[in-house]
Amino acid sequence: MGQKLLVVDDEESIRTLVRYNLVQAGFDVTLAEDGEAGFQQIQQDTFDLLILDLMMPGMSGLEICKRMRQMHKDTPIIMLTARGEEIDRVLGLEMGADDYITKPFSPRELVARVRAVLRRKGEGEREPDQQEVYQVGSVRLDVSRYEVTVDGRLIDLTPREFDLLYFLLQHTDRVVSRDQLLDRVWGYDYAGDTRLVDVHVSHLREKIERDPKSPRYIKTVRGVGYKFTRSE
Repeated sequence: MGQKLLVVDDEESIRTLVRYNLVQAGFDVTLAEDGEAGFQQIQQDTFDLLILDLMMPGMSGLEICKRMRQMHKDTPIIMLTARGEEIDRVLGLEMGADDYITKPFSPRELVARVRAVLRRKGEGEREPDQQEVYQVGSVRLDVSRYEVTVDGRLIDLTPREFDLLYFLLQHTDRVVSRDQLLDRVWGYDYAGDTRLVDVHVSHLREKIERDPKSPRYIKTVRGVGYKFTRSE
């Protein structure tokens, strides 16, 4: 049996389309017609990934995402959004969503996004390749333990935030572009809104920087991307 996915959307046509294509790709798919039913499913069962409509009557995908992260559940979440919902989409990312897909979307794009997010999660059990521990200033990332500490204090990161920090530390003192980060951290060649990267970097700064508005480690390189620098 394939990996278990939960799809929550109040539009029957979207649920049918998503389920058909994901089942064809080998996934085990459960459907919920609204947020309340979806959240009940989450409490009763374990899923490898959630696909949530961002805005639904009653309990929205945003609310489900918020509750999941408050419960420290790191199940990957992909948001389905309508065109023109940029502000709400960014809110979803800030609440801990891993990715989003804008309606209308192609079945191929949907399956690719799902596989990419699941692949990144699976690589949390990656074999140590070049180095198991990265230490830059007070920031320490232990690959084998899947832990990050700052000044010896354990930091609670989402899987995406961990992968982002891991990649930045691998390239300490080198500039990496937003496109590089989308390709290597998100796992696919994404030619869309680089706000996806900016939101996650902002989130990461909030967790590891003493002053996120004047970051010591994750520097912005205007017009290019970011650079993780050694302590000054």
